[in-house]
Amino acid sequence: MDSVFKEIYNKYHQDLFQFLIYMVKNRDVAEDLTQEVYIRVLKSYHHFEGKSSEKTWLFSIARNVAIDHFRKQKSLKNRMMEVFDWNKNQVSDLGPLPEEIAMKNENIRLLYQCLDFCTKDQKMVIVLRYLNNLSISETAEILNWSESKVKTTQHRALAALRKWMNEKDQKGGARQYG
Repeated sequence: MDSVFKEIYNKYHQDLFQFLIYMVKNRDVAEDLTQEVYIRVLKSYHHFEGKSSEKTWLFSIARNVAIDHFRKQKSLKNRMMEVFDWNKNQVSDLGPLPEEIAMKNENIRLLYQCLDFCTKDQKMVIVLRYLNNLSISETAEILNWSESKVKTTQHRALAALRKWMNEKDQKGGARQYG
């Protein structure tokens, strides 16, 4: 199991961490959630039947961890569960944050800011499809949706992003996105 875990970690850690950081917008929280994903992977890997790829299975777990986080945040805002010794088993990512990279490019920064105006579903679709380069079918499998729902949500998210980017940009310039 150790070698399987290392293989999963080496293949998918960066994409997994970036997905979570785009969702929660906080490096420390994303690191904690990433650890939670790996804990769930270790506990449930023996149940993995291979009906989907490891990547879609892993991102499904990450999606559920993010949803659980948002639910806990609403109901138990300042509570933390002390189930794991985070100091001994710290999973961290030393690479630059997506936000740090995005600040270098005005258009990407504007897009990144406008993602906050999207619904959680729209944001998940955009992050999975365009930032993690997953196919529509992989995204549908991760989200447990039909492919048509992914396409519709993606279409609405892109239209909303285009609208918000144009509105924000018109306040500061004359560029049009479309």
